[in-house]
Amino acid sequence: MEWVALVTWVLTAGGGFVLLAQWLAGGGMRQGRESGTRIRPWLILSHFLLAATGLVVWIIYVATDKDSLAWVAFAILAFVALLGWTMFAIWWQRRKRGAAVPGTDVAGGTSAGSEPAEQRFPVSIVTLHGILAVTTVVLVFLTAVGVGD
Repeated sequence: MEWVALVTWVLTAGGGFVLLAQWLAGGGMRQGRESGTRIRPWLILSHFLLAATGLVVWIIYVATDKDSLAWVAFAILAFVALLGWTMFAIWWQRRKRGAAVPGTDVAGGTSAGSEPAEQRFPVSIVTLHGILAVTTVVLVFLTAVGVGD
C-alpha cells in the first residue's frame, strides 16, 4: 500500500505543480499586496513546500520501512491538507460569487488587478488534485496504522 500511496502522492504533486506554475504565471506573487479574497503567497508556497517535504519523508519511509517516518509524513500531510482546504475554500467562495467587475474586489472596493490568479485554474485540474490528495491522505494513514502489511 505504501507504493500506491507514493504513486498517488506523486500524481497529486504533479497536479499541484501545474496549479502553482499557473498561479505564478498569472501574477499570484503580487496578490500579497492586493485587497480582497485571494490566495496569498505565504499560503500557497507553504502548501507546496510542506507537501514536497512530506513526499521526501514518505520516499525515505518506503526505502527504510521505519514506521515512525510514516507517522511523520502523515502529520506533515495532514497540515498540508488543512492548508489545501483553506485555499480550496478561498477559490470556491470567489468562484461561487462570480467574477468581480474588472478593477474591483469582491467587497466592491477597487484593486490594483482584476481577478485573482487562482480564478484561472482549470476546474478539472483542481478537482483531480483534490481527489488525488484525499486519496493520498487516506492511503498514507492506512499505511501508517499498518493496514496492508
